[in-house]
Amino acid sequence: MGDTVEIKMEELVRASSSGSQVLPRSGSLRSDVDPWLPTTENETTDHWLPITESREGGAFSAAFLLICSGMGLQSFVLPVALVSLGWYWGIISLTIGYVWQLYTIWLLVNLHESVPPGIRYSRFMHLSVTAFGMKLGKLLSFFPVMYLAGGTCALLIINGGSCLRSLYLEMCGPEHCDTRPLSGAEWYLVFIIIAVILSQISPNLNSAAKVAAIGALAAIIYTTLLVVLSLVQDRPEASSLYSVKHAPERQKDIYGAINALGLIAFAFRGHNVVLDIQGTISTSKNRPSKVPMKKGVAISYLVIAACFYPLAIAGYWSYGNKLNMSDNMPLLRSFMDYHRDNMPKSVRAIIYLLVVIHFLSAFQIYGMVVWDNLERIYVTKNNRRCPKWLRGAIRVLFGGFVYFVAVALPFLGVFSALLGGITTVPITFVYPCVMWIIIRNPRRTSPMWYLNVGIALLGIVFIVLVEIAAIRTLVVYGLKASFFHPK
Repeated sequence: MGDTVEIKMEELVRASSSGSQVLPRSGSLRSDVDPWLPTTENETTDHWLPITESREGGAFSAAFLLICSGMGLQSFVLPVALVSLGWYWGIISLTIGYVWQLYTIWLLVNLHESVPPGIRYSRFMHLSVTAFGMKLGKLLSFFPVMYLAGGTCALLIINGGSCLRSLYLEMCGPEHCDTRPLSGAEWYLVFIIIAVILSQISPNLNSAAKVAAIGALAAIIYTTLLVVLSLVQDRPEASSLYSVKHAPERQKDIYGAINALGLIAFAFRGHNVVLDIQGTISTSKNRPSKVPMKKGVAISYLVIAACFYPLAIAGYWSYGNKLNMSDNMPLLRSFMDYHRDNMPKSVRAIIYLLVVIHFLSAFQIYGMVVWDNLERIYVTKNNRRCPKWLRGAIRVLFGGFVYFVAVALPFLGVFSALLGGITTVPITFVYPCVMWIIIRNPRRTSPMWYLNVGIALLGIVFIVLVEIAAIRTLVVYGLKASFFHPK
């Protein structure tokens, strides 16, 4: 097969972004080398980093990771979007968003092994730098990728800690609980301690697939319970499904409709880790990684669709304009508030427990993006694998940092629309189309060129509208900030 190429990541990025051919060092490659051969451990630092350390994944491990990262906080908000949009436009908007983001995933999966041959783009930022160039690529992708990783971890702490507190109250009951219950910050601490411990037993992204399988199963079960139990219970009194007439003031105008469209767009998360997940799958000339990855995407997004649509429909039908819209998880909070008296305590506790399990599992996936970047700094400077003690220390320090953010900014979810418009929407709906055009360079008169340009322009317009609506909402209705006072 011949010797192999020994090229550092910076050389690959520089060469691929400039369009020039990557030339091996003298004597390091014979002319008969197969460009599709996966590189071996001694030839690239990728095998020292947690995302690409193990390439033993397959379609099912990818599906577990995609389900676990693709579901969660945002799915609880879907019924709120229907309060503003109503049945007809709500379901149509959800369907358009689902198809749109599924198409951009297809683009990312096909770009994973693209140009030049033999290079795998196992991180969103690497692909962005290759498409847009070093400076612009980092400018466009660094903050969105890091926010969707670290920011999501902080939100998981905030809401996971809240669910832990609710689970504790359900288990012991207010009459049997301690006279001094744990504070919100202390429940956050309990959550992050468990999450950090789990991170120590999941050294790389492929090993985290086992944890993700448990998290995905938990998400499917609590979704099923919420849907079924919401439908079989009586609806709250005076609830209404006529959104435009009975919706709260902030949801009657055009800005409310745009915010609702934003909520639907934000529900589709995980595009920032799609390339990372594909990086856990081995590749060869006869079986490139996109084959099992596409199977994993098909499985996972059938499951996600089977969860999102029932959650949106059942949540809106059951609670209508009585949804608790002041909470980060409106559907879950409304379910617990309205059915507390006629729902067994054990059922409520099981739902909270399943949500906590899912959030802990999702933390491992999103945290891996940050851990990988931090370890890359050490690997680049020292040209060797990060020691186990340092890898563990990095994860503990990261846990401490996001815990501090969660305690300092417990209202972080209020900015989801403002920040989501410049992070989630570009990475999910815009960047993949633009990167496809730049890297694949389709003929200007081809259908793929028109399709991707049209989608990208539509996405940019949507970003502007979402940002305007989010800023207007914050200005008109204000912000209730409680620094360092988590509930």
